[in-house]
Amino acid sequence: MFVANTENSEEVKSLDQLIQRGDTSETQIKAFLCNNMGNSTLLAKLPMYEFYRMSDVANERSENGRPVSQRKLDIKHANDLARYILKGLLSTTILLHKEEGHLMNTKLRMQEMIGKQPYLALQPIVANLRTAGRNGAELRGKPLTTTNNEGIGVRIWLGQKDILWVVDGQHRRKAMQIVIDFLEDIRMQQRYPAQKSSLFPYGRNDRSIPQDELNVWIECYQVTRSECTVNVEIHLGLDIPEERQLFHDLNNLSKKMEKSLALEFDSSNPVNAFIKDELLETELIKLASGDKVDWVNDDGSFTRKDLVAINAHLILNRSNINTATPVIVQPKLTVAKRFWEAVTQIPDFGEVGAKHKTVAAQPVVLKALAKLTYDFAFGRQTKEELLDKLLDGITEIDFGHENKLWRYYQLNEEEIIEAELEGLKDYLPNESKGNRDVGNFEGSTGWMRFGAKHNDIFPIIGDMIRWTLGLPKRKD
Repeated sequence: MFVANTENSEEVKSLDQLIQRGDTSETQIKAFLCNNMGNSTLLAKLPMYEFYRMSDVANERSENGRPVSQRKLDIKHANDLARYILKGLLSTTILLHKEEGHLMNTKLRMQEMIGKQPYLALQPIVANLRTAGRNGAELRGKPLTTTNNEGIGVRIWLGQKDILWVVDGQHRRKAMQIVIDFLEDIRMQQRYPAQKSSLFPYGRNDRSIPQDELNVWIECYQVTRSECTVNVEIHLGLDIPEERQLFHDLNNLSKKMEKSLALEFDSSNPVNAFIKDELLETELIKLASGDKVDWVNDDGSFTRKDLVAINAHLILNRSNINTATPVIVQPKLTVAKRFWEAVTQIPDFGEVGAKHKTVAAQPVVLKALAKLTYDFAFGRQTKEELLDKLLDGITEIDFGHENKLWRYYQLNEEEIIEAELEGLKDYLPNESKGNRDVGNFEGSTGWMRFGAKHNDIFPIIGDMIRWTLGLPKRKD
């Protein structure tokens, strides 16, 4: 498979051979010899910093100018992974030095700020060593053996031209770059970046870094060069069609996990922890299995996906919980508990057949209530009396399907006057632009079913609730 390493031999060589082996910047890596579907591969363990230095992304290699083996980089996803890696580096320094006194207290405090979880790991990265030749024919290496002459791996010599081209893992590699840049910058500047662009939620106006925190970050930087390693499966000498096929197979032949199951397994997110501890374990809310909602056999439960989305609006003013950290979430949990205590007092809420009896059993209505709660508790319209008026008035709102308020856009002018809804128009957005198809009232069942485009619909439902309770207009 490999050309034997004969550097210690006294054999006379040609000048060409000496030049080929005279690269003083060569890197040695140890790897296991593997066979993947009949193809020779290497499985290597490299320090994170070293892997980043030796690798690149297989974007530009193409036939007819088309990208070969990568999708477009999603920088937001890379930033999320970077925060995860930073969390892992901080956790690593804690595990490596358990008896450190004052500095350990700093590490634990910083871990609480960034968020901790039971376990952290990065999946292996798949790369192609294009210069290796088919099955590594162009590589130089020698076997590694035990004292009993049992093979345990190989030592490979790689030069500057031998780049690990990432086939699967470009976002992980980009995340490593973001983390390394972050650690190098704060080590040199001794200041955090602006809050919005910082991987670490330092949570104060002063961007200067205290000495104890700086020492922790220096240690994290050192860990990227030593204990924190990346597993890399290295394919050898793949051509363009093979590289493309490998990318396709790795990304399309795996089954995507259900969203609710993924959220159930994630115990690191503080919003998830709130849902588990305060809503599910206390049996305040019933949890449905899976992601599908069954109106006919409704037992009053909610999917985890919907619970997460509602609480994202309630606590973060977002549609997802990706940016949640303990520093952001913890101060808002008292209001969040109060919200759910008020919601569960709505007549028929959470009971068997709740969706048949109340529109409040539909997640989009709860998103509207959650958004209003955020606005009056933490947003631009923050005012305690408005928050009280909303939460105390929730049980006074008629959430029944027969309430013509919810089907306002299906009513003609005469029906609007008859239902005494004339004043609602001033609260609602201009009908000339935007989606006003909020849903449909089914005469056969007597159910008002709101539509699937929740982000368009819940602000309008919020306007209806504002009008009902006499709260300030959103557009004011």
